[in-house]
Amino acid sequence: MADLFEEYRLGPGWDEMFSELGVPRPSYEALYATLQSLSSADLAVRSEVLARAFLDQGITFALKGVERPFPLDIVPRLITALEWAKVQAGVSQRIRTLEMFLADVYGPAHVLNDGVVPRRVVVTSAHFHREAAGVNPPNGVRIHVAGVDLIRDEAGEFRVLEDNVRIPSGVSYVIENRRAIGHVLPEVLAATRIQPVESYPAQLLHALRAAAPAGVTDPTVVVLTPGVHNSAYFEHTLLAREMGVELVEGRDLFCSGNEVWMRTTAGETRVDVIYRRIDDEFLDPVHFRADSVIGVAGLLNAARAGHVTISNAVGNGVADDKLLYTYVPALIRYYLNEEPILPNVPAYRLDDGPEVLEYAFERMDSLVFKPVDGSGGSGIVIGSRTGQEELEALRARITADPRGWIAQHEVALSMVPTLIGNRLRGRHVDLRPFAVNDGERVWVLPGGLTRVALPEGELVVNSSQGGGSKDTWVLAPAHDEPSGPDDRVAGRTLPQPRQPDPGPGAAAGAVQQQQQQQQAGLSC
Repeated sequence: MADLFEEYRLGPGWDEMFSELGVPRPSYEALYATLQSLSSADLAVRSEVLARAFLDQGITFALKGVERPFPLDIVPRLITALEWAKVQAGVSQRIRTLEMFLADVYGPAHVLNDGVVPRRVVVTSAHFHREAAGVNPPNGVRIHVAGVDLIRDEAGEFRVLEDNVRIPSGVSYVIENRRAIGHVLPEVLAATRIQPVESYPAQLLHALRAAAPAGVTDPTVVVLTPGVHNSAYFEHTLLAREMGVELVEGRDLFCSGNEVWMRTTAGETRVDVIYRRIDDEFLDPVHFRADSVIGVAGLLNAARAGHVTISNAVGNGVADDKLLYTYVPALIRYYLNEEPILPNVPAYRLDDGPEVLEYAFERMDSLVFKPVDGSGGSGIVIGSRTGQEELEALRARITADPRGWIAQHEVALSMVPTLIGNRLRGRHVDLRPFAVNDGERVWVLPGGLTRVALPEGELVVNSSQGGGSKDTWVLAPAHDEPSGPDDRVAGRTLPQPRQPDPGPGAAAGAVQQQQQQQQAGLSC
């Protein structure tokens, strides 16, 4: 029987399974032994079962307009309990910080007056919406759901790549990946004590209900989707079904008297909490894009009046602007008086002055350039893999708009064995843990979504760029290991200053609606 690892090579970064070639790390020993006992034909059959199950269940992702099974690699990724305790604490710390930042920046603006973040950084952000000022969430939560993208550097240390606090997607794949892997690798799953992921919908529903307007004891919660043409529609349907709430489109809702109502076969029902999966720009045609046919006119006014809660809050995007990302360590110190638990990837603010810009231009072939409002891996330029002519064109674009870009050090992402053809080969991965904030504590889903770049040497792992995923197993702690940090939200007090019906043109409107469904909700 051929060895599945016979062509395996260690890469330039951290290999998560092997400390050296053929020597698995302790946490991977049981998985390695199981894989060694399988033939390539057996593993291929199991992998095919995975892909067929995803296709049969409609677990797909739209890539360049084509629906395809979301690639799930059969080899899971393992994270020890001790490693996870640090990730959990670090993610919680960032979410608590960004919550305070959003409350501050849409309120008294101490952080701007104190010069921790320059005012220009906020007011020039494409996702800073003055319309959100005065919209105060009932329980003080603006980030009900977050996805924090992490990578492991060459030393195996987790670092934050970016924050996603608008409408992060991908959690449905975490849930379905676990169910699918349980069917094709039952022997490994049975022999490994891992933390479950099935409670995510219940945790999310609890947080949404906790955010209900004042005086509402039994809130009506809905999931607002752009529609069937959106690439994440499968996720919208899964979460609505698992939470036992209605999945609605904009045409199912209307506003009257600054309240939101849902049309049902039994009549009109008031809606109290909307978990929206539509970007701000399409959410309310009264305040944002007037041509939106997938939003709800008057929704923001109803939220400002305190009659409905929008989750996540309008205007959150200013907190995950990639330029603001460079200030998060300083914000942690400012708001929490703590040191960051998870470090950022070293980055440069290209609008900080000509000397910074020139420094970055001199090192273009060793840096990664990112548009500050990009999503899904779009617009990223990896200098070491880009020709001179393209770099010169990029230089001109950055010179014209330095506020629109940041530069980060290129990191050799960690690698995990991945089935490519009939052999296991190392492929680069990242990790998106999902956090849920109910106003009392920040709960972090054990594991999150591991995305894997399938082409050899590729560093962009996003599913929208052709990447796949892995089931992420967080090992249960031993009796003498910590189970996790105290992740309760430490108060909400800001720091004191420290220095309807279709009409004419309905056919054209349907085309417009399909286009907007495809665009909306793609911010992460």
